[in-house]
Amino acid sequence: MNVLVTGGSGHLGANLIRRLLERGESVRALARKGSNNAALEGLGVERVEGDLREPASLRAAVRGCRRIYHCAAKVSTADAQHQEIYECNVLGTRNLLRAALEAGVSRVVVTGSFSAVGHDPSRTADDETVPFHPFERHLPYGISKAFVEQECWKAALEGLEVVVAVSCAILGPHDFKPSRMGRVLVDFANGRLRAYIPGGFEFVSARDIVEGHVLAMEKGRQGQKYVFSTEFLSIDRLMGLLEEVTGQPRPRLRLPPPLMAGLATVSNFFLTRLAPERPQRFTPGAVRLLRMQRRADITKAKTELGYQPSSIAGAVREAYAWFADRGAIARPKRAVASYAIGTQNP
Repeated sequence: MNVLVTGGSGHLGANLIRRLLERGESVRALARKGSNNAALEGLGVERVEGDLREPASLRAAVRGCRRIYHCAAKVSTADAQHQEIYECNVLGTRNLLRAALEAGVSRVVVTGSFSAVGHDPSRTADDETVPFHPFERHLPYGISKAFVEQECWKAALEGLEVVVAVSCAILGPHDFKPSRMGRVLVDFANGRLRAYIPGGFEFVSARDIVEGHVLAMEKGRQGQKYVFSTEFLSIDRLMGLLEEVTGQPRPRLRLPPPLMAGLATVSNFFLTRLAPERPQRFTPGAVRLLRMQRRADITKAKTELGYQPSSIAGAVREAYAWFADRGAIARPKRAVASYAIGTQNP
């Protein structure tokens, strides 16, 4: 049985593919031509070139596959790039689900985002039942992922088995590109992180979000979504974890959120126009999300799927060890265990 994974070069996809291979599954990875596909090097996977915006390439990619994990997405906390985000995330998901329906694929697990789960200030934590409020202020990425869910439910009505596995911010190894949180960890370990702001967010370890996807595929109810998180972390606690793991002190500057929001707005204005390809660590949207300090309720995943979260501290250690092994950290101040690719669960 072939399993197709989209987004295999991303943080989630790279960990998921390794887990599937350890399970003895035959994996096919959709790779975009010209993209950084280092995460697929040395793995026993079948690569097929394709693009979510090209339906013909997707029809070829799904041929002969019985299951699909759709992890690919354009991830951004910027307010720009609306068109690319919409085309990759919404239209791309529509194209893939149509191809899956035509090919007779038995089940598709689509990666969702906590930013597309509704927020109810009267609750201590948000779960799958809280509706997404379309008239509140959202990032284009969050809006796109809400539309992605609508594409899933439309496909489900047409007879395709679809389950949505909702991810929070991922921490862990095999972060080749790297992700936003991966860059934060590397910069912290190399002494390049100059400031931070208070706040907090829900984080999920790479191990846990991968296990969540596998559980959703094996046990998830058709047409349902499940939120997967490991732990809520305040940024102050995250800084403490990074100090403990890396041996580096946290930045001296703990900036007030309103000040950081203003600085992010100014930098975003200029970088968007003068250096649009340069990654931005603190966008106005990212600052806004940290200030909200949203909590996730994962009761549904626990009770229906048997999901048991692990440890964010462990995920930070694994990520640090993996980056150190790859030489991304100049002078590791902590002795770390080698993180050998393919020898441990992600």
